[in-house]
Amino acid sequence: MNVIGVVGEFNPFHYGHYEHLLESRRIIDYEAPVVCVMSGDFIQRGGPAAFDKHVRAKAAALCGADLVFELPLPWCGASAERFAMGAVGLLESLGVVTHLSFGSEAGSLAPLTALALAATEPENVERVKETMASGMSYAAAREKVLHETLGEESKLLQTPNNILGVEYLKALFAIGSKMMPVTTRRAATQHDRFSAGKSRSASQLRAMMEAGEDIGPYVPAPARPLAAAETAEGRGPVTMLSLEEALLSRLRMLKQEDFCALPDATEGLGNRLYKAVRSEGSVQGILSAVKTKRYPLSRLRRMVICAALGIRADSIPERPPYARLLASTERGRALLRNMGEKAAVPVITKPAAARELSGPAQEIFELTANARDFYVLGYQAAEERAGGSDWRTSPATL
Repeated sequence: MNVIGVVGEFNPFHYGHYEHLLESRRIIDYEAPVVCVMSGDFIQRGGPAAFDKHVRAKAAALCGADLVFELPLPWCGASAERFAMGAVGLLESLGVVTHLSFGSEAGSLAPLTALALAATEPENVERVKETMASGMSYAAAREKVLHETLGEESKLLQTPNNILGVEYLKALFAIGSKMMPVTTRRAATQHDRFSAGKSRSASQLRAMMEAGEDIGPYVPAPARPLAAAETAEGRGPVTMLSLEEALLSRLRMLKQEDFCALPDATEGLGNRLYKAVRSEGSVQGILSAVKTKRYPLSRLRRMVICAALGIRADSIPERPPYARLLASTERGRALLRNMGEKAAVPVITKPAAARELSGPAQEIFELTANARDFYVLGYQAAEERAGGSDWRTSPATL
């Protein structure tokens, strides 16, 4: 049986996501169940998701996904490479996913595969490091090296979906996965640029919500009531600004060594961030004080979030040690019953079962649950900010 794996943030779920699920089934198998791995309450670019993970997972299930699993916190707030390894590794560990489908501006596997293979060549890895030594960012250095190797194909790494697609392919190669990659063409406007018409980008939808505008016309009909209810009840959208006081308070209580232990805190960047935290009065001020051409804002935002939430570089395994279910359909639950003997990690279908985890799995689940307690401090409605909700919220069943 074919089973389609999809990675997403669904922040918020929009027509681009909906069309990707439809197109994946059209290409692979109309009857295939879709299994999604979705970022939790914090996202890969660094910052909180607009709506909480349970709402976004339910929106995905209402619009075509059959099972939605949470990508645990340490991989959500990570570089594209680590994010992809965590998400692909989690799909692989379920033991039932046969295809990995992702959107890309290229719309073709061949050039992305060539880039992924070239990027992992030891000689090119060393050349990237040497190029970065001149002060160039990782992304710019990699594109330069791959341009020398592959020519114009390297320009594909200038768009966000292609970048993630290459990282998904690298992850498949690294773990020796048998999942078959499939890519669908996805316009850049569906990811992080503004556009007109029904298909708006996630960034544009978030900007509209922050301005108090209705995003209903640009969200698939089954998901519209969810977004409207979250906004009406004062539970969203959550932003860096709505969490700013909580972030600053947490950051200022940390020691210098805490910043130096963060993921990506190399070349003295942890020390620079520590000094900025002690002197600046806003998150934007901290980011501006630390930013250089070498360090993109997304990396710095991730470091700020990791610091606030207690994520350390030495506490992240290569792949997630459990799979937590957030939402399911009837077809998904039938597939779930087949996972028992095939899954390589514990599959958590009720939050109480997470208390039976041990070692790194228990530590990471608790870290993720604590992050949710922090996330809800960004709600406008004070009565919605109660702690411990991650231990009480069961998966949405459709």
